[in-house]
This record gives sequence, C-alpha cells and structure tokens, in this order.
Amino acid sequence: MSASGNYRAKQTVADGDDRVLQRSGSIRAAIRQAKDAMLFEHVSRAGEHGRLLRLALNEAEALAWQTEFPHLVFAELAREKALAAILWHQRQRSLRGAASELAFAE
Repeated sequence: MSASGNYRAKQTVADGDDRVLQRSGSIRAAIRQAKDAMLFEHVSRAGEHGRLLRLALNEAEALAWQTEFPHLVFAELAREKALAAILWHQRQRSLRGAASELAFAE
C-alpha cells in the first residue's frame, strides 16, 4: 500500500472513531435527559426515599449500557426500576403507619 493509501485508511478509521464517539455522546445525552425526566416525574411519589429512586435509575442506566442498544433498553428498564422503588416506598410508609397505630392501641 502506498503512503497516501495508508494515510487514507488511517483517516477512514479516525473518521469512524469520531462518528462512534459522537453517537455515544448523543446516546449518553438522550439517556441523561430521559433519566432526568423520569426522576422529575416520579420523585414526588418516592417521598423521603427519593435517593432510592435515583439509585434505581442509575442501576437501570448501568444495565442498559451493558447491552448493544442502551438507548432502546434504558427507558423500559428505568420504568420498571422506578416503579419498584416507588412500590417499596409505599410499602414502607404503610408498614410505618400500621406500626404507629398498633403502638397507641389499647
């Protein structure tokens, strides 16, 4: 291969790497935006366990990045994890309410 052919091959690889980085950056931005929207949507339902909701969404993102198409997997996985965190919060709240009622019953 000539020097100019070698240069073009390297440039093509570099251009491909740039496209991958741009795509990755836009996917990261889309996931970050979706995560922020989901947090905003559900944080009031998580009550004092808002931190648990954030952790659930972070876990969904980490799991999504382990797949070939994280931007497609994240939304549904985040919904499932957010719902689980909210249900856990509601269960804890109902248990605390029942415990305080029992404590004052005669």
